[in-house]
Amino acid sequence: MTGGAIKGPALFLAQFAGDTAPFHSLSGIVQWAAGLGYKGVQIPSWDRRLFDLDLCAESATYADEVRGICADAGVNITELSTHLQGQLVAVHPAYDTAFDGFVPEALRGRPAARQEWAVDQVTKAAVAARRLGLTGTVSFTGSLAFPYLYPWPQRPTGLIETAFGELSRRWLPILNAYDDNGIDIGFEPHPGEDVFDGASWERFLSAVSEHPRARLNYDPSHLLLQAMDYLGFIDLYHDRISAFHVKDAEFRPDGRQGVYSGYSPWAGRAGRFRSLGDGQVDFSSVFTRLTQHGYRGWAVMEWECFLKSPAQGAAEGAPFIARHLIEVTEKAFDDFASAPVDQAMLHRMLGVAECA
Repeated sequence: MTGGAIKGPALFLAQFAGDTAPFHSLSGIVQWAAGLGYKGVQIPSWDRRLFDLDLCAESATYADEVRGICADAGVNITELSTHLQGQLVAVHPAYDTAFDGFVPEALRGRPAARQEWAVDQVTKAAVAARRLGLTGTVSFTGSLAFPYLYPWPQRPTGLIETAFGELSRRWLPILNAYDDNGIDIGFEPHPGEDVFDGASWERFLSAVSEHPRARLNYDPSHLLLQAMDYLGFIDLYHDRISAFHVKDAEFRPDGRQGVYSGYSPWAGRAGRFRSLGDGQVDFSSVFTRLTQHGYRGWAVMEWECFLKSPAQGAAEGAPFIARHLIEVTEKAFDDFASAPVDQAMLHRMLGVAECA
């Protein structure tokens, strides 16, 4: 990690948490991550093996304990993740049964109670993040309209507008609570969410009245799998990017499958997540573009690979990110050839007469 650079390497802990040491406790998993060369960790706020969100929202003492555990291991906390709870802020009934697995047993089969719990959880994360000295969290928007993504049969007029109006109604009070705590939410554009690309992000941002706390968690893998220009996305929305998931993917359409190949298992899809360096994302250009546009937050590896083991993916991730960090130059490459300049010289070079 160098001055004037994107910070990193960091690791999203969600895919590595487990029931055996060192992955079943915060102290164990952050020491493991530090041993691999990671300087930061993104904490999944729903995983009680690592973190107690309810307690952190109530207790400054517990927040200090969490910070101390990470500091003792030599890592920073980058963000809290509320991906699972954010997803449950807005759930289409088609997903009710599937998403019941994300909530306490007492809430299963009770969509209204589940949604109330999710709002409470995401709101508590703002308080917890403030207690931890953070500036932001990362999350999902949830989905009401996604089952109607492809318009056949034809969507009734106003369906999408109504869905985003309802997202606004649910998210604006949460965003206001985040503003009260000085915390951003980096929403991750992700297929399955109502915000999955730039156009849907613009629609959501407009619905929440351009709320200053509504930000983006940039993940190029999800954009590559939609055959999007993931570098152009940075150019368009860099002023809202507050977090960065470093995740790789490959998209290899053929005569059988393309973007809509989700019925196949992961190993058989045209689009697949890969460990860093094994996919098609041009990370040299991603880091360059983010750095050019002034992003100085954390580069957080998210591991999701259909083939490579998490142990190998984690071990390879830290040096991969470290190689891509750019220390911004403080001088131009041709400064050595510069010469003293005065206004008279500039006029002579242009053949312009000086004014009397």
